[in-house]
Amino acid sequence: MVEGAGDVVATYYEAWKTKDFAKLRSVLADDVTFVGPLGRANGAAECARGIEGLAQVTTDIVVQKRWVEGPDVLTWFELHTNVAPPMPVANWSHVEDGKITRIRATFDPRPLTR
Repeated sequence: MVEGAGDVVATYYEAWKTKDFAKLRSVLADDVTFVGPLGRANGAAECARGIEGLAQVTTDIVVQKRWVEGPDVLTWFELHTNVAPPMPVANWSHVEDGKITRIRATFDPRPLTR
């Protein structure tokens, strides 16, 4: 059974939050692309490595709202870290055939880079 786009993205966030990187990798398409204020990633391995790196300082992910429109999911969440106060993040994910194919994130990264 193919999950809906919202379920796939919810799995992504839960896996990130619990640091279950095998599960996180399972919802990424092999050719997924990521673009955000801290960099870019091409392919599932590179994307997963980026999340694993960020997960080292992540203490919580608090989803405030998720909007789903067909294969597109917009998630507004607070990123909690041990190096900066909680940061609001907007993240758009595109899902095809039960896998995330595109991720675009936007937030002010300055608190993380100080």
